[in-house]
Formats: sequence, C-alpha cells, structure tokens
Amino acid sequence: MNDNSPSPATRTPLTLLGTGAMGTALGRAWLAAGHPLTVWNRTPERTAALTAEGAVAAGSAAEAVAANRLVVTCLLDDASVGTALEGADLAGRDLVNLTTGTPADARARSAWAEERGARFLDGGIMAVPPMIGAPGAFVLYSGRPEVFREHRDTLAGPAGTEYVGADPGLAALYDVALLSGMYGMFAGVTHAFALLRGTDVPPKDLAALLVPWLNAMTGMAHGTAERLASGDYTTDVVSNLEMQVAGTDTLLRTAAEQGVDPQLLSPFLDLMRRRLADGHGAEDTTGLVDLLRTR
Repeated sequence: MNDNSPSPATRTPLTLLGTGAMGTALGRAWLAAGHPLTVWNRTPERTAALTAEGAVAAGSAAEAVAANRLVVTCLLDDASVGTALEGADLAGRDLVNLTTGTPADARARSAWAEERGARFLDGGIMAVPPMIGAPGAFVLYSGRPEVFREHRDTLAGPAGTEYVGADPGLAALYDVALLSGMYGMFAGVTHAFALLRGTDVPPKDLAALLVPWLNAMTGMAHGTAERLASGDYTTDVVSNLEMQVAGTDTLLRTAAEQGVDPQLLSPFLDLMRRRLADGHGAEDTTGLVDLLRTR
C-alpha cells in the first residue's frame, strides 16, 4: 500500500506563541505528527512540557517568529497578541491567530498584520484542551482562503478544520454563536438539576434521561434556520407559541414548589410572551430571534 503522507522531514515547520493549556495541547499534536515546532511563552518555564517532547524554545517572540514562515498564536486575548508581536518582523509570515476574540478584534488584527507584510487567518477553537487530537474537535477558520488552502493539512493535525469565509471576523462570530448555544443549554441543564436537588432522585438518573432528550431536541435548529431563510415562521410548526406559552405557568409553579429560582428560564419565557402578545401565536420560537435584534 502506498503512503502518500509527508515524511517527518518534509512536514511543515511552524512557530507557536503561547503554551498554556490549549497551546500545549496543540503543540503536542503537531509534534506527534512530526512537525518541527518552535515555541515561545511569556513565562518561559511553561514551554518545558513541549521542549521535553522535541520543540525548540525561542528566547523571544521575535526570535520565534523569525524561525518559521507559519506562525500560530494562542494567547490570552487580542491585546496579548499585539504585545507579543510588537517587535517581531512579520514580513512574509503567515499568521494564524487562535486567540479568542470578537469579530471586530479579528478584522482589526487582520488589517494590522497585513500592514506589516503578513497574510492572516483567524481561528476559533471548538474544543477544550483534552479534546485536541481526538475526534470531535474542530477549529473554525476565516480570512485569506489561499492561506487556509496552503496550510490546511498542517492545521488539521490537532483538530478538524472548517473554513467559513474570507471575512476575517467570521470564525470569531461562528465561535461565539456556537458558544452562546452551548451556554443556553448549560442554563437549562443547571435548572433541571436544581429542580431535583434535595429529592431522592439520583442526579445520574436525571442525566440518563436528559442527555437523549436534549439530543433529540437539538434538531430544531434546522427548522429555525429554514424558517429564518424563508421568512415564513408558521409552516410545519408542531408546538406553536400559543400552546407553549400556556404551559410556561407549569414550569414556573414547579420551580416555586421546588424552591428553585427561575432566573435562568424567565428571560426566555418573557420573550415568548412578548411575541405572543404581538399576535404571533401560530409561530414557534423562531420569531424570538427578531425580538433579540437591537439594530
């Protein structure tokens, strides 16, 4: 059988700025795949885990940037990126920023990098450090498509890749949208466990039912997307807003009976009532998206 994958000697060398928990996980994946790796961290001792596995530690961020054409940043925030790269020569470098920030941060950092002669790609990591190198982890990328195409195989070493567009801010926007959905789910899970707290129901028994139930419900996102695209919020609605609002009193009274503060549910329930009061009882919850828009 022919193996067409690059040999370790021909795998792309790269520089990694930032060796915290996520940076270390990324670095380990690149080293395991045979990529020569230069690392830098503001606290030099934090590079030890990667140098023990074959990475080369640079004495400064500028030295690390000079070592390789492909430079990846995984730092605390956007300001940290600017500070770390302040004295570095970025001309001719491909800068891939995996530091969490806003869409505006990414667009401004892209312009900043391009002014200094670098090509820029922004990324949003959809994983926690233990997931890096395992199935299920992926990174969203946006910015120069040619940079993504050229480095896709290298970037795929630690996690799957998903290119979402040439606008540098799109990866951050998708990232925050996905995280917002996650935290909304966390809020519901937290409320659910609070309802059973203090009863004889073992938490694991609720979890065994809650996980498949939530998995079954997540498919509603496809219906929401279809209705938002068509502008018709009433077609194929199974549980309309009028029916759902009628049932909210039961949720609130049960919370009161169980001694649970409804603050995690109340804002969403209030939006449902507002939409119903505006005459949209035949819809599902899709119209709440429009209520949330402030401009």
